Amino acid sequence: MSTTHSHTDPFRISGPFRAPVKQKAFSLLAGACLERLLRLNHCREIYSHIQADPGPEPFPERVLRHLGIDVALDEQQTRNVPRSGPALVVANHPFGAVEGLVLAALLQRLRPDVKFMANYLLQRIPQMADLIIAVDPFGREASARDNIRPLRQCLNWLKGGGLLVVFPAGEVSHLHLHRRQVTDPPWNPNLGRLVRKSGAMVVPVYFSGSNGAAFQLAGLVHPGLRTALLPRELLNKQRRRIFLRIGSPLAPESLAALPSDQELIGYLRARTYALAAGQGSVANRFVLPGKKRPQPLLPAPIEPVVIGLLGQEIADLPAAQLLLESGPYQCWQTSLQQSPNLLREIGRLREITFRASGEGTGQPIDLDAFDHHYTHILLWHRDLEQIVGAYRVGRCDEILKNQGPEGLYLRTLFRFDRELLEKTGPALELGRSFVRCEYQKSYSPLLLLWKGIGRFVARHPHYRTLLGPVSISRTYSDLSRRLIAGCLSQQLAHPELTQRVRPQRPLNLHRAPRIKGCSPAEVNALMGNLDGLDQLIADIEPDRKGLPVLLRHYLNLGGKLLGFNLDPDFSDVIDGLLLVDLLHTEERLLERYLGKEAAAAYLHHHCPPESLAC
Repeated sequence: MSTTHSHTDPFRISGPFRAPVKQKAFSLLAGACLERLLRLNHCREIYSHIQADPGPEPFPERVLRHLGIDVALDEQQTRNVPRSGPALVVANHPFGAVEGLVLAALLQRLRPDVKFMANYLLQRIPQMADLIIAVDPFGREASARDNIRPLRQCLNWLKGGGLLVVFPAGEVSHLHLHRRQVTDPPWNPNLGRLVRKSGAMVVPVYFSGSNGAAFQLAGLVHPGLRTALLPRELLNKQRRRIFLRIGSPLAPESLAALPSDQELIGYLRARTYALAAGQGSVANRFVLPGKKRPQPLLPAPIEPVVIGLLGQEIADLPAAQLLLESGPYQCWQTSLQQSPNLLREIGRLREITFRASGEGTGQPIDLDAFDHHYTHILLWHRDLEQIVGAYRVGRCDEILKNQGPEGLYLRTLFRFDRELLEKTGPALELGRSFVRCEYQKSYSPLLLLWKGIGRFVARHPHYRTLLGPVSISRTYSDLSRRLIAGCLSQQLAHPELTQRVRPQRPLNLHRAPRIKGCSPAEVNALMGNLDGLDQLIADIEPDRKGLPVLLRHYLNLGGKLLGFNLDPDFSDVIDGLLLVDLLHTEERLLERYLGKEAAAAYLHHHCPPESLAC
């Protein structure tokens, strides 16, 4: 069967004969039967109605309206599409036609300079011709030669500042028996060259769903049968809702850093298919070790401590324990022995705050035996007389001297010996940090707490290392948790000390997380890009949250990873043990938290001018 270009009837099947008589006979007999079988006659009827009722909308919108197809999309995600300048939209290809109509209708509302790299057969529809840079996707002997010119047109369109939509698979998603899933075939390697040469922002788009069983079975017989059934599949989408997600734009500089076109394509494909996780598809979730238990009914937190008792304990603290003051905020250091009521309120607020983020002990108060011999740094609102947030700080050298290794909270999560701490030098263990919920809209409380820690370090300059567990809660999808753990393990593992730390409940990070539609190598490409991790997690999570705030903070300080542990006693959070060597932290950050003069004195303490080691 062949098709010829026809503006008069884009859905007519032309016969393979040159002789007029034979051609006529084919049209009357076989052609008519095939059109009914493939439902081309129905497509023709709908097309005629659209032509008779042009309406004010662009043609793609009119087609969707006549088919009764609507689109489910978070409107905020349309902000990910650049409104000007070169942009390349890459999408999976699950249906064949409807996703192109949806993108055309959507993108033409956002900017006027939209083109599609698409099958040359679509030019048979005159209303679509101006949208299309036509290519031959059928892989014939002459296809590579015939596609050279349109590829140049695509590159010129992008270099001229336009937006180009590409379905890199070339073919519609179909059943792959060896993978036991319906997904795109391998993406075209020409996409990598197009990205590198154009310098365009790249926007991944993911469409949920697939064509029906008849389409998939026909493809097992012959790929041409799939193509023949595409009109039927378009009509099958009538009165349906199409779900899509638009990912964050990817900068050309970061993509150009990928070493090969194959890795670039794999990365883009994985970024696209990872968007499926944000739609809650069970098939795309990676279940972490451990049984998922039904959430028990938790006991209520204890009653708040009387404000007057808290204010009195603050007033009784020695002035030397005031670390800093900023407006109505004061940052104090204290202990359980000095301030039992303040610590009781800290324990209450910890549990409330942790529960709100999917963590917590599940007890009425979050206090344990370690609180007795740890220092506590708290942020106090002087005018409201309330605790805003707090940190628990352990002086590892003193705890080892007085309580031994079991006196460290970190030993409940990780196994290590004294030799580890001897290699890190004098260290402070940081943990159990919180900022109460009503203050989390502002970054300043956390900043003031870290400045308080900085002032504490400045007063005890022999401490050069910070150690702390950073939690990844169950509010993150399993895929996000797995990607974060895998990426940090690959990119930020401490080259020496990682071997000295063993988690109490280890995660199996030897295998890449599974993303439906992607190979392990393509998923590994995601985990090899630390710079794009925060953006990737924000794309996956429905509420757009990126990396945990505290984790980002440790990474900014130059933190290195020592290991991951699954904590069933704290709502199954994943704890990453991070180490920060303050002598390797950027000087501007030391000045930010310690103060300029204190930072200079701290560096002088560790690296005096006469020291050859510095």
